[in-house]
Parts: sequence; C-alpha cells; structure tokens
Amino acid sequence: MSNSTPGKTTAVVAYITIVGCLIAITMNIEPKNAFARFHIRQAFGIHVLFHALAILMTYAGYASLAVPVYLFYIVIWVFGFLQALNEKTKPLPVLGKYFQKWFTFIS
Repeated sequence: MSNSTPGKTTAVVAYITIVGCLIAITMNIEPKNAFARFHIRQAFGIHVLFHALAILMTYAGYASLAVPVYLFYIVIWVFGFLQALNEKTKPLPVLGKYFQKWFTFIS
C-alpha cells in the first residue's frame, strides 16, 4: 500500500459495517482526507439506508421484501467497496450524489 492513495485504509474501513464507518469517521479527523471523506459519506449512506429500510419493513409488515432489500444492499455495498479498493471516487448510482449532499456533517 506504499503507492496507494492517502486515506485508502480509512475508506475501506468505512464499508465494514456501521461500526467500521464510525471508526473511519474518527480516523479521518486528523489529518482530513478528501478521498476518505467521500467514501465515508457513501458508506454511511449505504448503512443508514439499509437500517432504515429494515426498520420500516419490520414495522410495516413487509417481511417479504427482505430478500430484494438485502440484494440491493449487497450490490451497492460491493460497488462502493470496489471503488474504494480501486482508489476511485465514482458516486453510487442514483443515491451517491445525495449521500454527498446529505452527510456534509462528515468532514
């Protein structure tokens, strides 16, 4: 990893569960890194979206939608994780730009 983008480790950690995302936020406090910040916002959005959908489906009684939600989560998680590994900052399809706007408190 000697020739890798600064912040790559932090970006990858962000995708490892919501706890990993919180750890990545603290890792990026000092020094701040734009690459890591981009991926922390993307990962945070993925994790929050998944948990919000899970809670909504549970209380609304739509347990039959669990498989499609899990598949959607896995697909966008893999996309984001591979972007971090490949040192790219391509936002997630459809929601990625919104995650960057909504989670500006992550700096």
